Amino acid sequence: MTKLARFRRWAKRIALTLLALLILLLITGTIYEALGRRNAAANYPPRGQMVDIGGRSIHLDCRGTGSPTVILEAGLGTGGTIDWKLVHDQLASFTRTCAYDRAGIMWSDPKPTPQHAATVAEDLHATLKAAGITGPLVLVGHSVAGPYVRTYTGRYPDQVAGLVMVDPSTPDQVARLGKATGIDVHPNRASTLFHALAALSWTGVPRFMAAGTGNRRLPPHAAAAMAAYASTSIRGATAELDGFDQSMADARAVTSFGNRPLIVLTAMAPFTAEQLKGLGMTAAAGARFKAEWQRLHAEQARFSTRGRQQIVPDATHYIQFDRPDMVIAAVREVVATVRADFPTRHPELVSGSMRGQLPPERRSWVR
Repeated sequence: MTKLARFRRWAKRIALTLLALLILLLITGTIYEALGRRNAAANYPPRGQMVDIGGRSIHLDCRGTGSPTVILEAGLGTGGTIDWKLVHDQLASFTRTCAYDRAGIMWSDPKPTPQHAATVAEDLHATLKAAGITGPLVLVGHSVAGPYVRTYTGRYPDQVAGLVMVDPSTPDQVARLGKATGIDVHPNRASTLFHALAALSWTGVPRFMAAGTGNRRLPPHAAAAMAAYASTSIRGATAELDGFDQSMADARAVTSFGNRPLIVLTAMAPFTAEQLKGLGMTAAAGARFKAEWQRLHAEQARFSTRGRQQIVPDATHYIQFDRPDMVIAAVREVVATVRADFPTRHPELVSGSMRGQLPPERRSWVR
């Protein structure tokens, strides 16, 4: 046998061995993922109710009593309702507070159609209607949910009484932050990774990567729940990332909040060296980013005649993790303002004799 023939035979053996190992890994990963999904359903069931909105179910977690109802809208990612873990119960101590998971995130069913701000608003409206929640609402939106709640307010203005925006995205941020820093800041930079993880969800790779990487500020059980559903939630997050530009267009169509009480929380903790490296920015570019971010939020606060910006100097983008007290205080202020507005807007219902005509959730407004 010639050397070339021996080489080809060994190369074939090596290739077959590698193929067998790959097949074994895929089978192992598939079993790992199947067991992981079964364990997630058994160990981390939804805390709230599953609301049918016409063939799909949305997870809605409402706690507390009183009006207005606070709606917590999470940012882009796989956390959903878990993102509000550190503030949900505290908010529910003074008014009814509902967090929910958007389509394909955590416990909510995925959807086959595009996902962007307008469709998010439609889903939320359908969910609240099916759950018997008609308003008034105080919308609390983090990050990309800033444009989501802005769009909801434009589409369903009679329901929205006030807003809190937690380090929100804005329609002009990509162009203006890019100009300020000289780099591409569009979130679709992560698109390839998101799509790859979504495509590999059946192999257990996203689940393996998510294990042990939860936010350290979350209670262990909450972090474990988020990780348990990461491999399925990544598809919902990817759909929202794909719809980012349309979401910004949807939000741009809404140009005013009227005189609704509005607080815009702006995270201004300087970028760490590690964060700057990940973003591909110098320290000087990072400072320009933060300055432009603050200006964008100041403009968002001016959408309402009763809007204001609150700087949070020691918080990163997830203010609800770093400074949950600031989020709670902002929501409490807006809720109090909405309640104080009620006698002015509805003087005929202020007298005690008329109190009984109010729906139960509004009777607490009449003192």
